[in-house]
Amino acid sequence: MARPWSYGQFCPVAQAAEVIAERGTPLILRELLLGSRRFNDLQRGVPLMPPATLAQRLKELQRSKLMERREGEYRLTAGGRALKPIVDALGQWGQRYAWRDLGPRDLDPSFLMWDVRRWMVLGATPRRRVVILFHFPDAPSGKRSWWLVAERPQVDLCLKPPGYEVDLTVVSDVETMVEVWRGGLDADRAIGSGRIRFEGARELSRSFVKWMGLSTFAAAGAGPRPARAPTP
Repeated sequence: MARPWSYGQFCPVAQAAEVIAERGTPLILRELLLGSRRFNDLQRGVPLMPPATLAQRLKELQRSKLMERREGEYRLTAGGRALKPIVDALGQWGQRYAWRDLGPRDLDPSFLMWDVRRWMVLGATPRRRVVILFHFPDAPSGKRSWWLVAERPQVDLCLKPPGYEVDLTVVSDVETMVEVWRGGLDADRAIGSGRIRFEGARELSRSFVKWMGLSTFAAAGAGPRPARAPTP
């Protein structure tokens, strides 16, 4: 298959990199491996990627025979599914060795809540519909309030009130919740210091650490914090 550019090497590392190392492609593969099938769901996993770029990357994955589209859904081929241990290892390496302080551009509540929805532990919630409102006062307008509607076996994420009574409101700044999510800050410590606050059902607030879950890479452990430059 001809490509618009090439490393010009027969090395398998170079040939694989031509297919999967293009900017944004590993994130799309991550989303596909985690079960996203439709364009809108894929876009929620890469919210800063322009739709046109996402569409182009998906076409490239199809041309590389790593993915196919059937009945409006994107599905990985055997070759695409075989990338799972590579993507997992990349995330584990990043958690341990690419750990860095986050800047404002990294603190995207859209992706945070999409991931929280994905890994919410339904077995730790009551056997009924549960509505949890996450409120981030410091987030940009339009991204401050997110509703999780958990009704086994699925969890829906809403940016507008879903029309059900809220059982629990979780209030935090975005950075605190991201640090808890990626394993850099202990949730109980964040709660004890008031960085995470609750309003509503005590049953859900007490079990927050159980149903919230953590990033799939949090177990890899955070790497050493980068040294800060001394203050002049």
